[in-house]
Amino acid sequence: MRRALAAAVAVTAFTLSASACSSGSSGSDSSGPVTITWWDTSDATNEAGTFKSLVRDFEKANPDIKVKYVNVPFGDAQTKFQTAAGSKGAPDVLRADVGWTPGFAKAGFLAPLDDTAAAKDIGKFESNLIEQAKYEGKLYGIPQVTDTLGLMYNKELFTKAGVTAPPETWDELKSAMAKVKSKTGVDGFAFNPQGYYAMPFLFGEGTDMVDVADKKITVNSPAAVKGINTLNGVLEAPGARKLDTTSNAYANIMDAFSSGKVAAILQGPWENANVFKGSAFKDKDNLGIAPVPGTSSRQGAPLGGHNLVAYAGSDAAHQEASQKFIAFMTSASQEKTANANGTLPTRQDAYSVKVVANPGIAGYQKILSTGVPRLPLPEYSSLYTPLETQLIKIISGQVGTQSGLDQAAAEAGRLLPDYSTS
Repeated sequence: MRRALAAAVAVTAFTLSASACSSGSSGSDSSGPVTITWWDTSDATNEAGTFKSLVRDFEKANPDIKVKYVNVPFGDAQTKFQTAAGSKGAPDVLRADVGWTPGFAKAGFLAPLDDTAAAKDIGKFESNLIEQAKYEGKLYGIPQVTDTLGLMYNKELFTKAGVTAPPETWDELKSAMAKVKSKTGVDGFAFNPQGYYAMPFLFGEGTDMVDVADKKITVNSPAAVKGINTLNGVLEAPGARKLDTTSNAYANIMDAFSSGKVAAILQGPWENANVFKGSAFKDKDNLGIAPVPGTSSRQGAPLGGHNLVAYAGSDAAHQEASQKFIAFMTSASQEKTANANGTLPTRQDAYSVKVVANPGIAGYQKILSTGVPRLPLPEYSSLYTPLETQLIKIISGQVGTQSGLDQAAAEAGRLLPDYSTS
């Protein structure tokens, strides 16, 4: 899960024709190579080059398959794929955020991958990541990269401030923030005001936005209110950077951290490469990565990443080619991706000595166990929007916590009409 969440998927199901052609089906015939289209949603500047190189490797190993590579901006891809699938013109393969997989599967856009070539190494993947690629018991994606939020911190600034260990609780974070500000003059902590980054405050209280088992909306539950009040307390404490709610908030916070103007942030491994470009981290070992703080008894951060999924509307030949491509791109070739892009592999055999020599990867690998898997609810990703809208109002002092979360719950109820509210 990165940067900002795309618009929600409309999950009205319909039946796709088994003979429908994808955008990659045109232009190939039975006597020549099969051409499949892959929509890659990785960062065009920092990551796409690696995947283009892997496409060439795949084509060399599979001369009977050609891959039409298309880089689609992450923020546009969810809606674009939905539109393309509805008109039977979707790509054969999509790099999909884990939160999109259930919604696309429910709508009938994706082909199951159980017992296909794509899933031949399924036992080598982290089991919780495989669960995030399923919907109603069927496998609809193969994990390509994974991530979770961690506490990124500047070791040098912490040391100057006399902070000897990364904070494990929110109270310890407030203490560290104050010390950093007092001893160095630098802001101790900055918060990105997006719903995704607020989830650790809910998880720390043992709650989520919804309870799927009980079909209940819990974003305004007493536990959620307590969690967001804790966030407010952190942001109001000495050493916290002034809240930025502008459209450039994400970039501003990253620039401040990378240049040493703020000592700690909540962030994911997708920013490793950019952080290491900053003046404060020319020495990569200056980057500290620790589990996101929590309460005295519980920590938790959202588990994210991307799956490679196959379009259900492709014909048999393109399905088979897509499965081979997905298998290759999620194979031990993940080692090449990790080394080049600084992202986390989804299978253990890709964590080579060279890969874990990257302190950013090694740091996040150690905290993956604190990641909380995404709930298997097609509408789950859409719930971040009402939470974020109200979160900004709450932490800006425009509305009270309970009032704001009640409004978020009411909006969530419109997305989930069969769910009860707290």
